[in-house]
Amino acid sequence: MYSQAVSHFTTVRDLLRFAVSRFTQAELSFGHGTSNAYDEAAYLLLSTLHLPIDQLEPYLDAHLLPAEIQDVVEMIERRTEERIPSAYLTHEAWQGEFRFYVDERVIVPRSFIFELLGDALNPWIEHPDLVHRALDLCTGSGCLAIQMAYHYPDAEIDAVDISLDALEVAAINVENYQLGDSIELIHTDLFQGLGDRYDLIVSNPPYVDADSVDELPQEYLHEPELALGSGKDGLDATREILRQAPQFLTERGVLLVEIGHNRDVLEAAFPHLPFVWMETSGGDGFVFLLTREDLVAGLPAEVS
Repeated sequence: MYSQAVSHFTTVRDLLRFAVSRFTQAELSFGHGTSNAYDEAAYLLLSTLHLPIDQLEPYLDAHLLPAEIQDVVEMIERRTEERIPSAYLTHEAWQGEFRFYVDERVIVPRSFIFELLGDALNPWIEHPDLVHRALDLCTGSGCLAIQMAYHYPDAEIDAVDISLDALEVAAINVENYQLGDSIELIHTDLFQGLGDRYDLIVSNPPYVDADSVDELPQEYLHEPELALGSGKDGLDATREILRQAPQFLTERGVLLVEIGHNRDVLEAAFPHLPFVWMETSGGDGFVFLLTREDLVAGLPAEVS
C-alpha cells in the first residue's frame, strides 16, 4: 500500500482521502488535539507540508512533489502502524493561538484551563495586574505557565514539575517565547520546597484512575505514565494539592485545577468544599475553582 500511494497520488486531496481511509480502517483513537479521522488527517498533512494548519481548502488540488508525497505517506503510516499521536510526529501542539514544542517527554497539551485564564476568571480576579505571583503545578510542556505570562504580564510565575525530562521541554517553550525573565522552572514534587504565596495557582495534575489507565488506547501509552495515573481513584495528586494549597495562596488567592471525569468522586470526598465548576468547551465538569477562603472554611482543620 505504501509504494502504491507514493506512485499514484499527486494532490493534497488524494492524500487526505487516503489518510482518512487509513485512520478509519485502523480504528485509531483521537483526543490529542483532534477528535476524528478527518481533522487528524488534515492537520497531519498541512503540518508535514509546512502549510497553514487552518487553511486546507486553497491547497486541496495542489500538485505535490514526489518527495512531499513520500514525506506525508510516511507520516500517515507511522500514525497508523505505530499509533503515535500526531503531535509527537510533528513535534508541535496548539492551544488557541499558542504553538508549543512537544515530544514524548511530556503529555500532549489538552487542558481546558487555558480557556479560563484572563477575563474568564472575573470576578475572582478583577484585573490582570492583581496577579503578582502565579504558580503552575505539574507544568509539563510549560504551556499553561506561558499563557499565564501572556494574560498576567506583570506576574512572576513559577512552573513546577517532578520530571526533569518535562522541564527540559518546558525550557524549550519558555525560550521560544522569550519568557525566561518571567517564568522560573522548578524541579520538585508539587509544593515541596516552595516558600512563596501566590495570587493564582493552576494545575493540570495526573488524574486518571487505575482502572482507566489499564484501558487506555495505545496512543496514550506513548505519553509519560507519571503524567497520567494518580492512584486508585485518580485523585491522589488533587488531594495533596487541596491539602497544601491554603499555605501557598495569598489571602484573596485562587486555585484552578483540572480533574478529568472525577467530579462526582471529588465532591463525595470533600463534601464541605464549595467547588465552582467552570464552563469550558468540554462542559462544566472538568475544572474547578476554589478561593483560599473556601479552602480554609471547607477543609478539616487537620488538613487546612
